[in-house]
Amino acid sequence: MKFSHEWIEKNPWLMIALVTVVVSVGGAVEIVPLFFQKSTTEPVAGLKPYSPLRLVGRDIYVREGCYACHSQMVRPFRAETERYGHYSVAGEFVYDRPFQWGSKRTGPDLARVGGRYSDEWHRTHLNNPRDVVPESNMPNYPWLSQTKLVPQDVIPKLRALQRLGTPYSEEDVVKAPDELKDKTEEDALIAYLQGLGTQIKTRN
Repeated sequence: MKFSHEWIEKNPWLMIALVTVVVSVGGAVEIVPLFFQKSTTEPVAGLKPYSPLRLVGRDIYVREGCYACHSQMVRPFRAETERYGHYSVAGEFVYDRPFQWGSKRTGPDLARVGGRYSDEWHRTHLNNPRDVVPESNMPNYPWLSQTKLVPQDVIPKLRALQRLGTPYSEEDVVKAPDELKDKTEEDALIAYLQGLGTQIKTRN
């Protein structure tokens, strides 16, 4: 039987197999080199692993689904950089597991939000966003200010990241609970937001 395009199209299992092979090879060609490029595997200058408070804040950010409406990726286009600042680079996110680049922007991009607003602005915004952004459709998060952190809960998180290669020292792990004493979930989330994008600003 002649091995033709028409014959392939009429054999669904063969078509599936060939498509799988082509996609796998194409994906490997695109993805594998990234594991060996310094720009994607090495942190930008000044980047440090998340502090215990910011690490917990990041988990709260993920838990509350903030990534569903806010991206953390500034695309390298003029309209993007004029609005949000320097475009995002992989070296900013080498300690993120997983990264929060995302693609949907129901709300504004948060990649460069660190330092733009005061802690008090963020508190008001989380409690009732319309007090500072009247047109906002973001939900209220009043429970964050009422929920105290459990300091010891951060230790397993740090241990897990240590095993994955994040450079936390033993001293960092032992002292971590002290940073979370008397802190709320709101404090942690704000600490996380206030750090976003600050490394690339220092770098440039």
